[in-house]
Amino acid sequence: MKRGRINNRTWWTFSDGGNKPGLKNLPRPFDILEEDNSMNHELEDKFRDECGVFGVYINNPENPSDAARTTFYGLYALQHRGQESAGIAVSDGTRIELHKGVGLVSEVMNPEHIDRLRGHIAMGHVRYSSKEESGLINAQPLVFHYLHGMIALAHNGNLVNTAELRKRLATYGSVFQTTTDTEIVANLLARYSQDKLEDSLAKCLIDMKGAFALIIMTENALIGVRDPLGIRPLCLGELNGNYVLSSESAALDTVGADFIRDIEPGEIVVINKDGLNSMQVMKSAGRAHCIFEYIYFARPDSTIDAINVYRSRREVGMQLARECSNLDVDLVISVPDSGTAAALGFAEQAGLPFEEGLMKNRYIGRTFIQPTQKMRELGVRLKLNAIPKIVKGKRIIMVDDSIVRGTTSKQIIQMLRTAGATEVHMAVASPPTCYPCYYGIDTSRQDELIANQMTTEEICQYIGADSLQYISMEGMLSALKQDEPFFCAACFTGDYPIKPEE
Repeated sequence: MKRGRINNRTWWTFSDGGNKPGLKNLPRPFDILEEDNSMNHELEDKFRDECGVFGVYINNPENPSDAARTTFYGLYALQHRGQESAGIAVSDGTRIELHKGVGLVSEVMNPEHIDRLRGHIAMGHVRYSSKEESGLINAQPLVFHYLHGMIALAHNGNLVNTAELRKRLATYGSVFQTTTDTEIVANLLARYSQDKLEDSLAKCLIDMKGAFALIIMTENALIGVRDPLGIRPLCLGELNGNYVLSSESAALDTVGADFIRDIEPGEIVVINKDGLNSMQVMKSAGRAHCIFEYIYFARPDSTIDAINVYRSRREVGMQLARECSNLDVDLVISVPDSGTAAALGFAEQAGLPFEEGLMKNRYIGRTFIQPTQKMRELGVRLKLNAIPKIVKGKRIIMVDDSIVRGTTSKQIIQMLRTAGATEVHMAVASPPTCYPCYYGIDTSRQDELIANQMTTEEICQYIGADSLQYISMEGMLSALKQDEPFFCAACFTGDYPIKPEE
């Protein structure tokens, strides 16, 4: 028997892990960790958003921990945007205190931590990263001392000119301790520290190329910044006369705040004791809001840049049904949860019954969701289970939001056939994903994107579906009721609004 520690939990495993009845095909936990010692991320074959940010300024709080507590609940509502690490920083007007750690918000923060984070300004961050960037050192917020005092920063997105900025800053004497873009922003601010912070930020926006939603906190102010194209989301809310910043409006709802508006692309908002001040620093000719926010990333109950996420997914599903009108099936199911709204729209438009043919286990701990090939089949079975009573003897159309590598779709389709489905057709509520993202989304390499390597017919054969239908680009844009220039859809088209760094 072997004893070990994984993510601060104790695990006992038998050295002959395959000797017990019914366990012969199950890999041992330590075997899996030895194969891939990266942090435990979702196994789903999906793109991953990197981060979520939240901040609040409370004048005269009743309890000195109110700002930290509000931020905790805000981050909890944004947990879907990052599961690797979490952190909260607070200011009491004289200094900034920080608590952060590796894990989910509820694992990193407990009531004692929150009680110790006293101050009227707070900001927080949840993070997902690649294997190379994982660990506590890159957890955010980052806190620094600079010419005018202390400053905390949290960032959602990705700069495409990091190498050039690092090289330039290094020539000025900057030293980097992390691999995050956030530290680059901090060093840029220090470089321009002789100016007022707002003016320093304005200069930073000229230097920074890419996608970013930033929340910055000094001892006396909370600041929100959004990239000039609005690729990454950031919104403003009001809570009992106080201001809140968040990656998504759903987090405002969670803490009881009223949505005011989205932060405009290229806008800086400064919140302090005098209220809110806005600066429109940069103005782009167009916008490039990330289209995957509406397809997959954002919570369905969020509204981003005046588009309700749930309504948009349902409309996309209805358009998908129009494009699949020649199918003869018995019922519609979804790959929960991100495909559910589109599946409901599909069923409504097609006049077909919708059933929960797949049941999702929402309580899987992070230990069993290693992104290794060895774990894929087991991971899918742990996370999803077909319901034979629903699917047996039925011709099914399964709606999902996207296909990235195709590995999970293949396993689910096989699962449905094993449960007795006579036909399994697949409809996808986004066009084929052919190109990687450089703007803060953890994507596969281009040669790992199945739609970049195979035709639709070949993908259909690979995943084992009876048919496969993607929504058209024109159909998706029509359903979203916006023209293409409103979105960044480079993952489908290869037309990048900002040229990636070589």
